[in-house]
Amino acid sequence: MTSHQTSSQWHSGRSAPDTMTITPASVVSARDLGLTFETNDGPVNALTGVNLDVNKGDFVSFIGPSGCGKTTFLRVIADLEKPTSGAITVNGTTPEDARKNRSYGYVFQAAALYPWRTIEKNIALPLEIMSYSAADQKARIDRTLELVNLTGFGKKFPWQLSGGMQQRASIARALAFDADLLLMDEPFGALDEIVRDHLNEQLLKLWDRTNKTICFVTHSIPEAVYLSTKIVVMSPRPGRVTDIIESTLPRERPLGIRETPEFLQIAHRVREGLRAGHSYDE
Repeated sequence: MTSHQTSSQWHSGRSAPDTMTITPASVVSARDLGLTFETNDGPVNALTGVNLDVNKGDFVSFIGPSGCGKTTFLRVIADLEKPTSGAITVNGTTPEDARKNRSYGYVFQAAALYPWRTIEKNIALPLEIMSYSAADQKARIDRTLELVNLTGFGKKFPWQLSGGMQQRASIARALAFDADLLLMDEPFGALDEIVRDHLNEQLLKLWDRTNKTICFVTHSIPEAVYLSTKIVVMSPRPGRVTDIIESTLPRERPLGIRETPEFLQIAHRVREGLRAGHSYDE
């Protein structure tokens, strides 16, 4: 299921963001973005002063402590939350228009597969909603199953697959309608380290084959450094960007690259950025 299907329930009538200069060439462009939730205990500042450009083909990881606004920012991109200040565009349009244009696929922390549907029927769900023909659905399902190395498992039910395979099916569902932007909210966080490493390798291969633009939320420093072309380090609430690190690692990355001095140097900078961000704690 793509995230645009449930977005209307999150629209709460918050004021429209200010108009300001943005970068239309970017897939995602945020300028002085802020979001404050109104609660019974008073306002909660989830994001403040976020400035960021995500370019076509980037793999951008967002890392920071729990509650720092990583997922909130992803939800703003997806039009599941409305910013209360600043501006943001997705593919040069508003997040609402990008949602209506089906410009992105969303992969959640849990696979969120319907247990009564087979894997191929789960992947088909957004295609059914979008009224793709039966022949087109089959072609897209076969292609995405191959992309995530699940060929031959389409007739299985989710409970017959491992956790890692279920997440790969969830990724296939997000890829089925061929959106250029993939939003991934800590999709491997609940998996053991060996499975996570394997899926990291597969995700990099998938990204290389499809040239998608990926925004990826994680709590893992090694995962962020291994996967990304750009790492966005965020502070505790209110979420601020404390560092944006452009990776110097080659595009092709075997797991062994994590032992190299270059990798460890980037990881050290991420760790230092996280420590520095804690100076904002109140």
